[in-house]
Amino acid sequence: MTSKTIIQGLVILIFFFGMFFGLSRIDFVSLFDIQKRTTSIESNIGDLIWNQIQDTEDEVIDDTIVKTLDKLLLPICKANAIERDSLKVHIINNDEINAFALPNSHLVVYTGLIEGCKKQEALQGVLGHEIAHIENNHVMKKLSKEIGLSVILSASTGGKGGQIIKEILNTLSSTAYDRALEKEADMESVKYLLEADINPEPMADFMFELAQSNQTLNALEWISTHPDSEERAKYILAYLKGKKFKKTQTLTAKEWDEFKKRTSAETASNL
Repeated sequence: MTSKTIIQGLVILIFFFGMFFGLSRIDFVSLFDIQKRTTSIESNIGDLIWNQIQDTEDEVIDDTIVKTLDKLLLPICKANAIERDSLKVHIINNDEINAFALPNSHLVVYTGLIEGCKKQEALQGVLGHEIAHIENNHVMKKLSKEIGLSVILSASTGGKGGQIIKEILNTLSSTAYDRALEKEADMESVKYLLEADINPEPMADFMFELAQSNQTLNALEWISTHPDSEERAKYILAYLKGKKFKKTQTLTAKEWDEFKKRTSAETASNL
């Protein structure tokens, strides 16, 4: 009886270690292709949202405006090893002061934001902030938290897609990230600018100006969806205090002025 019990115990032990060894040899990430599936979902969602925007908004295709915005982006990307071609940048003819990131590296900029920035460095700071959301995967983190993975998956595979896509677009364009993600994006943008020898102070000034503006909230979308703007401006300036850095400008004063005038004319044509 004792001998039989010992044999049974050995069989169980061998079976257990055999199973453990077998399971340890399986590459579950490859088996289920988790990373690839996540990337595919993000790609589908981003493109679906962008298609929704294209159907309802007026995209700016003026070559001069598009190339000038790209010129402002390039030094940020180059100095921070960000692949420029990975960003899908779109300019929308809309007088709201707004910019937001979408899944799959889409970056949407409203003409109202360009008009609202007195200095080119302020615009570059906002662009850097949105790029930081993309680079740090904040977009999908926000959607997962506020919309839910199951809903995102449903939208990406066509389940009740239209209504959910509208909800996702509204979430990304008109509600803030949580404080931790906003601060991370702010400080990443500041570091992006410093690496590119661009002065981040106008970015903080821009936040102060909008927060104290008497304009209506719907014309201040970017600032109204980013709470505690004065506090954020203060911690940016506190970080910069005592730092020595170059203050090069990407565009000449004439180029910046022409860019703003051309963008204003574009916005006016849509009113």
